[in-house]
Amino acid sequence: MAKIKEEERRLHIACQFMTGAFETSYPAIKNLIAQGRYRNVLFNLDQCGHSKVDIGTLGDIMTSTHSAEIFFTFSIKPLLAFLHKRDPLKLARQLKHVGVRQADLNDIDGLMSHQGWLGAAEKLVFDQFAACARYVSPFSIHNPTGWRYWLIHFANSARARQVYNDILHDNSTSQAHFGRAGLHMLSYDPSAEGALYLFDMSGREAARTQLTEDIPRLITDCGDALGVREFYETIYNATAAHTDDIHTAIMACEDLEVQTETGGVRQKASTIDVRDTIRLKAQRSFFPMFLRSK
Repeated sequence: MAKIKEEERRLHIACQFMTGAFETSYPAIKNLIAQGRYRNVLFNLDQCGHSKVDIGTLGDIMTSTHSAEIFFTFSIKPLLAFLHKRDPLKLARQLKHVGVRQADLNDIDGLMSHQGWLGAAEKLVFDQFAACARYVSPFSIHNPTGWRYWLIHFANSARARQVYNDILHDNSTSQAHFGRAGLHMLSYDPSAEGALYLFDMSGREAARTQLTEDIPRLITDCGDALGVREFYETIYNATAAHTDDIHTAIMACEDLEVQTETGGVRQKASTIDVRDTIRLKAQRSFFPMFLRSK
């Protein structure tokens, strides 16, 4: 291998400043990125409100470079006002499952302080932005007096979303999720399940419990075996869980095993590798039999 020159190993920082609205400046920013041939790009779009960044621009950012990520603050109230004005009956139907009546929509400020509302709002936010990137985290900034602002993370790789989930757990209570703690985080019945998940230890404990049920069901649905890389790509738009909790749940399930490329079997959660395969054991309990009947 050619020896890397010392100057090529150094971090080079070049600052450029622009004055003006982001949407006006974005074509020039995009051109600078293209000229520099940057492969990894991170946009931090911290807007006040909801209208400073067009949803089409978000989609363009995510497709314009090899590896792009966006942090995007977003206010939910204008979205609700727009949807309420455009189709109040449809919006009422979308929120009915969390006990929100059409009359409640006239008091949006009061509605936002309820935990159950947070779960419905996450689904609305996800539906609005899901087309912008492969992985969208629709988590609200933690504010029990009113769930008004979202800090949304957009990414095109499961690895980027995996790292973001882990960072949220390292900074617990900065964001909030209401719903399921395992897989399928936006699919829940509030009358039967659903709780506030603050990425703290109690949330992680709940996640591990649900994951031990959700993961075997997913592997069963995928034909009894799934590569770890494909497993990540499948789950990370549908879970708020920490990597360690996912791996611990896999190892804790008596019906699953993690097989290495060479045919060995992993014994520790910390050693799971993206090249491994998660599969149902040949000798298993009755649990997967019940899964198949669902």
